[in-house]
Formats: sequence, structure tokens, C-alpha cells
Amino acid sequence: MEHQHTIEWYGRELGLSYLVAEKDNITKLAQEHGWGLEEALHAILEGEYDRRLIGRQKARIKTAGFVQPKYLEELDRNELPEGVRNLLPRLETLDFVREHRNIVFYGNPGTGKTHLAKALGMKACLEGMHVMYTSVPHLITQIKECKSQKKLHQLELRFMKYDLVICDEFGYVSCDKEAGELLFNHLSLRADSKSTIITTNLAFDRWGEVIRDKVLVAAMVDRLTHNAHLINMNGESYRLKQTKKFNQQNK
Repeated sequence: MEHQHTIEWYGRELGLSYLVAEKDNITKLAQEHGWGLEEALHAILEGEYDRRLIGRQKARIKTAGFVQPKYLEELDRNELPEGVRNLLPRLETLDFVREHRNIVFYGNPGTGKTHLAKALGMKACLEGMHVMYTSVPHLITQIKECKSQKKLHQLELRFMKYDLVICDEFGYVSCDKEAGELLFNHLSLRADSKSTIITTNLAFDRWGEVIRDKVLVAAMVDRLTHNAHLINMNGESYRLKQTKKFNQQNK
């Protein structure tokens, strides 16, 4: 039978980029190891699967919105506050996401809250979960804009579908009554059905400094902390300790 097209042509038409790029290498390996058709096909399909897996991981990371991605492997765990050090092995299994449990990292600036939140989000992306990262001020702005454009329902539907949402920097900017209500309503959409990570420099009894409505603050704390991991991150600045260590090593 006469072949009208090359293997590379069929590979490009079928979207099998690994086959197109690695055909010669696979052929060489098959000859060297005496592979039959099944072994050669297995190598091609395995390579194509790995290529697509990496592509999907990159797409999820891009969609998540990490400005500066962080990884758990970058952390010096011995320098983390005791409140999280012992719990981290449990958190990095991502069971909290599967169990629809929230995490609230609270404590003074520089202790690794954002790094941990982003790193857990990155791990979730790599394991096939859909993640959204945002700062709380940016989220409030986004909600207000969608409300004014009558697109709030579409935003809410997307927000509800993420396996994990990371809301960073709660407490850095105060909210007016409308912003507080919009934030509460938005976060409530995920209550008991999906996981949310909150990072804040304020203890819960100081959330009233951000939202000037005691009833709303009490409801928000109750909703976010129900069945959640509440992790005290107070301690010496992780960033400052890393800077000191770097300077000592480069003297």
C-alpha cells in the first residue's frame, strides 16, 4: 500500500507533537533494544501523555494568576513559625482541598503566609486542581466592577467552581460597608463546598478594624473558620531571617 503522507504529517494533523519531535529517537531506541510494535507505541503514547500533562499543568498555573509562583521545596521549614511547622506535612497532602476545608494563615508580616499559600496552590495546580489566586483588595475591585457591569453572576459562577481559592492580604486595606458585604457574600458561595485560603496580618479580634460592621465581621469569621485550619504565623520575620542567612553566607 502506498503511503500518501509521512508519519510527521499525521503526527501534526493529530496533534501528536511528541511523535513529531521524537520519531527518530524512538526509532533508534526501538532498534537498539529490539522493541516490537507494542513497546514502540507505549513509548510514543507515554511521551505524548507526559507532554500534555505538563501543558495542562502550565495552563492551570497561568489561569491561577500567580504573579510570582512559589514552591514548598523553596521553604526552609526549620525557620517557619511553630504554628505551621508541624502541620505542614498534613497540609501538603492537599486533603484539606478534597475535604473542602479552609485555611486561615494569620500573623505578623514576613513570616511566610503568602509563600505557603501560593506554594500550596502551586502543588494543587500540579496535581490537577483548578486554583485562583488573588489579593483581597483586587478581589473587591473585581466584584465591584462586575456588579456595575451587571456581570456579577458570571463571576460568582466561576468563583464557585475553583477547587481552591487563595485570598491574600486581608487586612492591608480597610473596606467600606458595601465592600465588606460584597466580600462576605462572595466568600460565602464556597462555604462547606470548596476550599479557601485566607492570609491576614490581623488576629480575628482585629478584623473589625478592616470592616466597620460588627455583625458582618462576626458572620465572616464564623463562616471562614468553620471546620478550618487556623494557623498562627506570628514569629520573627521569615524574610528577615533568610536575608540574614544570605548575608552571612556571602561575607
